[in-house]
Amino acid sequence: MNEEKKRYSDEELQEFKDLINQKIANARKDIDILRSLLDNHDMTQTKIITFEDSASTYSRESNLKLIGRLERFVRDLENALVRIENKTYGICRKTGKLISKERLKAVPHATLSIEAKINQDIK
Repeated sequence: MNEEKKRYSDEELQEFKDLINQKIANARKDIDILRSLLDNHDMTQTKIITFEDSASTYSRESNLKLIGRLERFVRDLENALVRIENKTYGICRKTGKLISKERLKAVPHATLSIEAKINQDIK
């Protein structure tokens, strides 16, 4: 009688929590670095904009987009921590089955199993 596992153990959840907290810390550090680059850029920017400044403007816009992506990533990771506390972490929201450990280590904020993700992408 091989019953399928319904959720990850408290020890496994702690491992995921440690991984997620490290990813949050790294992302926040990256956000701080990008913001300091933007602050330095703003302080040195003059009122007269020339064609040479277009590369600088592009870099600034790219940094702003990256900050936005990193902030969403942190939010998704924080939501994963809530699921860990609720002991629902790692359960696919479509199939109700456990998401593989390999997937969660690669994408710790995943809410879909590979199977559900592929089916979602096909539709």
